[in-house]
Amino acid sequence: MGGTVIRLFRILALSLLAALAGAGPAFAVDYPVRPVKWIVPYPPGGTTDVLARIIAQWLTEKMGQAFVVENKSGGGNNIGVEAVVTAPPDGYTMLLVNPANGINATLYKDLRFNFIRDIAPVAGIVRTPNVMEVTSAFPAKTVAEFIAYCKANPGKINMASSGSGTSVHLSGELFKSMTGCQMLHVPYKGAGPALADLISGQVHVLFDNLPSSAGHIKGGRIRALAVTSAEREPSMPELPTVGETVPGYEATAWFGIGMPKGTPRDIIDKVNAEMNRALADPAMRARLAELGGKPLSGTPEDFGKVIAAETEKWAKVVISSGATVE
Repeated sequence: MGGTVIRLFRILALSLLAALAGAGPAFAVDYPVRPVKWIVPYPPGGTTDVLARIIAQWLTEKMGQAFVVENKSGGGNNIGVEAVVTAPPDGYTMLLVNPANGINATLYKDLRFNFIRDIAPVAGIVRTPNVMEVTSAFPAKTVAEFIAYCKANPGKINMASSGSGTSVHLSGELFKSMTGCQMLHVPYKGAGPALADLISGQVHVLFDNLPSSAGHIKGGRIRALAVTSAEREPSMPELPTVGETVPGYEATAWFGIGMPKGTPRDIIDKVNAEMNRALADPAMRARLAELGGKPLSGTPEDFGKVIAAETEKWAKVVISSGATVE
């Protein structure tokens, strides 16, 4: 009798272990079973917000649960990042990773997190150029004319940005350091308010991400002088690059998805696979191309390499330009 009980106990124990062993993959197959919060560390209206909403719609339709964009701005992007870093690593909180995450590692001295250590790369989305743009009434119509005007009026040009530490800010700082132009940095809480003041003439120049400015440029509300990428932008081929006037100048914005470190790898892989399917879809590629976006397909490790390389690149720019947080 005793032996029979022991044998039954062993059988039940082995069955339980087998069930538990299969629980991980089953969990990933079922994911997501409830809405996923996607934190965008900027207000509505900017490139990060626009991209997140485009991709969130795709993920919602394809993965069967709502991917809900939550704008959590402030602290130069850091408040939103910290909210993700401290969230449970269960796959239900994502971050819209953006250039500020690579820049702030050097720009801010007292962060309560280490981005590369605390955020798991999930998938790249796109890389886009920034665009150097001025008010429609600004006297300069080319980069060369802008530099000449700036040097003739030192300290009188207000350079807006979507916030301290953004690629928009550092694109301007790089321009200042490479040309000797003296401009006053005016940081805003997102691209939306910065663009509003540029359109109204309250500030003079902005190195904005192309997606959030494209409509205003095409509508004639602001004047684009050049793109900041190494090559001309196919969606606006008439625009020169800044580098055609300032040799060696290059700055682009890049975007992707991150989750708290410790998120199960099978969940990361599932989101990565769906993101790659989105970037391979002709309609999605066309929509992103209209915004100047070039797909960043690949593995989580590929996106991790982008983050590391951009962090290293912008650390040098922050140090050499003397950029500070106002």
